[in-house]
Amino acid sequence: MLNTSTAPPQALVWLPVDHRFLGEDGDQTPFLVLGDKYARAVKRGAQAQPVLFPLAEAGQIPALLQMVDGVMLTGSPSNVHPSHFDQDVSDPSLPLDPERDALTLALVRACVASGVPLLGICRGFQEINVALGGSLEQTVHARAGQLDHRAPAGVSVDEAYGAAHDVRFVLGSAFAQWAGGDTAQVNSLHGQGIDRLATGLRALGHASDGLVEAIEIEGAQTFAYAVQWHPEWRCQDNPFYSAIFAAFGQACRRRQAARLVT
Repeated sequence: MLNTSTAPPQALVWLPVDHRFLGEDGDQTPFLVLGDKYARAVKRGAQAQPVLFPLAEAGQIPALLQMVDGVMLTGSPSNVHPSHFDQDVSDPSLPLDPERDALTLALVRACVASGVPLLGICRGFQEINVALGGSLEQTVHARAGQLDHRAPAGVSVDEAYGAAHDVRFVLGSAFAQWAGGDTAQVNSLHGQGIDRLATGLRALGHASDGLVEAIEIEGAQTFAYAVQWHPEWRCQDNPFYSAIFAAFGQACRRRQAARLVT
């Protein structure tokens, strides 16, 4: 007898891609890139289906958001262009991605306005702050009293994504609940960080040097959190990281349930 039962469809999570030139020097071609670890964290940690909209433009955001149940803004080798927070580029050798900026900064504001679950990681954390009017410190390690939050040079991938420092969370916050306490150890692979926190954001976690590491969008209709570290890395092996993705997935399924009945 044929089994005609089908599992319910997974919630759909939009992951914007990076725009990069790949190949040998002098013979590079453009690619649209998404890190495998981000897609797998959505698939396994959030129990949702990652989806891509290649070459999506800001004007398409309202229509595309009607098709998905959440948005995750990933980390990236590239940085948000400092012109978006009224600064010049401090290090021209670092990669930028203006095409991604043009989409994701508008996407953040649209998610907030439309009540779409939003999770930001590393660059995505910084995009949320910039999109809502905040600024970034382009060289955190050069500021007096700051830790060097970059990954050590010459180490293995496992070492680079290993625990690097503590983050202390606001008591009673979502992050404290997910971590099972007011502190947790996290990895650290970033050179930039939040300078001026945008109006409407609340810092929920700080490193020992005072750098903001976790934020929420105040008054958001649904899940709207971001972190400076990388919880996507082997998230199922870390109960704290798993809890973040599980909560994100739950929010996406709630939106899916409402979306599919309208």
